[in-house]
Amino acid sequence: MGIASIFLVNELIQIGHFNHLARKQIEMENVLVAGANGTTGKKIVTLLKNSQYFEPIAMVRKKEQQEQFEKENIKTVLGDLEKDVSHTVKDMDKVIFAAGSGGKKVVEVDQEGAKNLIDASKNANIKKFVMLSSMGADNPEQAEDLKDYLKAKHNADEYLKSANIMHTIVRPGSLTNDAGTGKIELQDKLNKKGSITRDDVAQTLVRSLHDDAAINRTFEIIEGDTLISKAMDANS
Repeated sequence: MGIASIFLVNELIQIGHFNHLARKQIEMENVLVAGANGTTGKKIVTLLKNSQYFEPIAMVRKKEQQEQFEKENIKTVLGDLEKDVSHTVKDMDKVIFAAGSGGKKVVEVDQEGAKNLIDASKNANIKKFVMLSSMGADNPEQAEDLKDYLKAKHNADEYLKSANIMHTIVRPGSLTNDAGTGKIELQDKLNKKGSITRDDVAQTLVRSLHDDAAINRTFEIIEGDTLISKAMDANS
């Protein structure tokens, strides 16, 4: 191969490399993470940051919460779920709602706050809305405890279902801070109690962002023996 041919090959390789980077840049989707400052929210943001498909935008309520993300070159937006949040979904492609009041303002935040963001997402033509809900939210009246919380989550879930937005609603069992296994048990209704790590919940939520994953589906998850991707594919 002559020198001219070598230069031509190298040039084509570089063009192909840059085209690949350009395609990757175009295909990256902006994902607003509501509740990014929470324990599970931070895990979601980290997963998105390391993803080749999504770029996280951390939605936080206080200005002092922005620094921890900005140090990691993660974009942030200030937003209070009890107020107008229409600005938070500007230039966003998808949304993960992982916010919670910790039991202090279940109606104001877990219910009405979720509705506020759903309305804003609908008006902004968000492609997909992924909701972190809770096992028991399908029938809160039967709950032995956390009845007010589960009722708020139920109302938020039902509002999302009726909003005419592509969505996925994920209802995990009780959350633990153990290391994730990457494996879950997933069904529309498990009919049993169980726990699951926050790591595995975060992974399931991120997997749910994909256009072909659990479209307009609501399902429950606990720890299990099936890889998250396989469990999602089998139930999509």
